[in-house]
Amino acid sequence: MQSPFLYDPEAEAPELEASHTGVEFSAEEMRDLLRRSGTWLKGEEALLSELGLRLDVANLVDFGPIALSRVSAAHRRESDERRRLEAVARANYAAQAQTHAAVIDLMESTDLGDLAARIDHLAQSRFGLAAGVIAAETAGASPAGWVSLVEGQVDALLGPHGLARLGVCPTAAGLFGPRAPGIGSAAILRLAMWTPVRQGVIAFGAADPFAFSPEMGAELVTFLARVVERTAERWPAP
Repeated sequence: MQSPFLYDPEAEAPELEASHTGVEFSAEEMRDLLRRSGTWLKGEEALLSELGLRLDVANLVDFGPIALSRVSAAHRRESDERRRLEAVARANYAAQAQTHAAVIDLMESTDLGDLAARIDHLAQSRFGLAAGVIAAETAGASPAGWVSLVEGQVDALLGPHGLARLGVCPTAAGLFGPRAPGIGSAAILRLAMWTPVRQGVIAFGAADPFAFSPEMGAELVTFLARVVERTAERWPAP
């Protein structure tokens, strides 16, 4: 009787029929079987093709294509992720540098009107936005460049306990005045200034509706808001 471990194209391998009789092989048994059935396996070209294997010039089963494919795919994933992280890091560094420069500029304000003008200028020149405004709740006239809000309007914009809102905000259109039609998204942050405390907001508007979104972190704009609060308190409340 011919050994089942020698390949004969006209004969069937009895060992491989076991799978049809309910016999199950462990992983170690299957590896041992394949080691002892090397001659038979090398003759099964269709099976090797289905498994993504091929015979090399030395007539040995070559696992190279699968291994190289997996290594290449893993390398692409790692490279893509590394490039994404590097891009995010560069963007964060640039944003932090611009924010720190903006803080120095704001601290050089000469009065409340100049502070508002600097916010608008910085929003456009440093951050590429469409507008930057400061608003405060007041029963009287506001400083030049400030937007007047009625009492309770800040809570209406941000919610009774809300500190920030990022994204599309149609109810904030009044903050941007004539420029409102060109504002696609905004970052709005609560301000609390003077004693007794007067509520207000600082708002940055972008033409791009996706420039600000609720999923974004608000750390840098929150930092700017705190700087604006402290700077505004240099002068009496309007």
